[in-house]
Amino acid sequence: MTPAPRHFLLLQGPHGPFFRQLSRLLRKSGARVSRVAFNAGDKAFSDAGANLIEWQGSEQEWADEIGALLVAEGVTDVVVYGETRPRHWTAIAAARLLGLRCHLLEEGYLRPYWVTYERDGTNASSPAASLSISEMSRRQTIGSYPAREPNDRWGDLTSHILWGATYHALLMLKRANFPAYVSHRDGGIPDEFRRYVRRLASSPLRRVRRRLRTAKLLRSGQPFHIALLQLAHDANFRDHGVFPDQTAFLRTVIRGFAEGAPAHHALVIKTHPLEDGRLPLARTLAEIADDFGVRDRVLLIDGGKLARLLNAAKSAVTVNSSAGQQALWRGLPLRSFGRSVYDKPELVSDQALPAFFANPHSPDHEAYQVYRRFLLATSQVEGGFYSQAGRRRLLRQLPDLMLADRNRYDSVQDDAEARPQHLSGV
Repeated sequence: MTPAPRHFLLLQGPHGPFFRQLSRLLRKSGARVSRVAFNAGDKAFSDAGANLIEWQGSEQEWADEIGALLVAEGVTDVVVYGETRPRHWTAIAAARLLGLRCHLLEEGYLRPYWVTYERDGTNASSPAASLSISEMSRRQTIGSYPAREPNDRWGDLTSHILWGATYHALLMLKRANFPAYVSHRDGGIPDEFRRYVRRLASSPLRRVRRRLRTAKLLRSGQPFHIALLQLAHDANFRDHGVFPDQTAFLRTVIRGFAEGAPAHHALVIKTHPLEDGRLPLARTLAEIADDFGVRDRVLLIDGGKLARLLNAAKSAVTVNSSAGQQALWRGLPLRSFGRSVYDKPELVSDQALPAFFANPHSPDHEAYQVYRRFLLATSQVEGGFYSQAGRRRLLRQLPDLMLADRNRYDSVQDDAEARPQHLSGV
């Protein structure tokens, strides 16, 4: 008896046409594909050949009805970008109760050259987060993985911003078509659109200011530490961090710096490349730095390239930003305050902040190499969501990974059990 074809249900994806292209390739494989459109942006970027489900109900109605929808449609696989979005979280829970496969996409842990593809959980919920370095070493396959140096950019930034602006323009212009839709981010849809437009319009001025500040800092020869900020609505920060907001994180970091760093050291506050200004960072930083008497030693740098700063920094501090991976690549001491895939004792310092700023402990280089190879063998797929070139690289690999019966964690474990155990733990 011929088995029924796989039926993939795609929920919300990255801004832009990536899910449309993925849907077409999955259909070419012989699978059925459905797409849920929660808003006009989802609908506009859907594959015309897929079954489109326009969801007009509220989040509560979605939670109440998603299980029945999965059964009625004969869904075998659920695909999401952003595991912890409320609609995705409830859909994943319902799918797992029914024994369905879940395909979870995120920005790459090692971005910008890779994206993340998991089945059991992402970020702090990833299987990699619960494995020790020794276990990663034991499970590793023997082979060569790309040793490409992390780039000094966040990723396909311009494409990301343009697709985001387009998506939110569609949401704003056609809100009446989906009256119950509420974004998973704080603030209304018009505010979100205005932030994207403002970000694009102010880019030239911010670039000049950033370059001048960076050049002045690097020419001064002053030792400095760097705090890597995340977006206020970032799922890692919100769901796997320990601070209620960015202000609380900044106050903790600046206080630790004031108490522990040598008097001639500076602290650079580096914003996320997509920071949209919903928090008045300059004023907030000035007030906090004044409180601790270090205003002349705290510098805000708005977005831009990270490599030049990390190459010269003494240490890095973050909640759980993926930018911490670039610090680890460089062997830079790193202090984090949230759960993440890289939160391992061999990699991240557990010092109190004053002690860390005074004399930070460096990561174990060999342990980091084990960790990095393990990620490349399991959860990282080369490519990107936003630019044409990045999507092409990703789409050459991702459909086959999704159609495979087992995920890459299983393959690594099978390989480890099949070969002689000659790798020693770190």
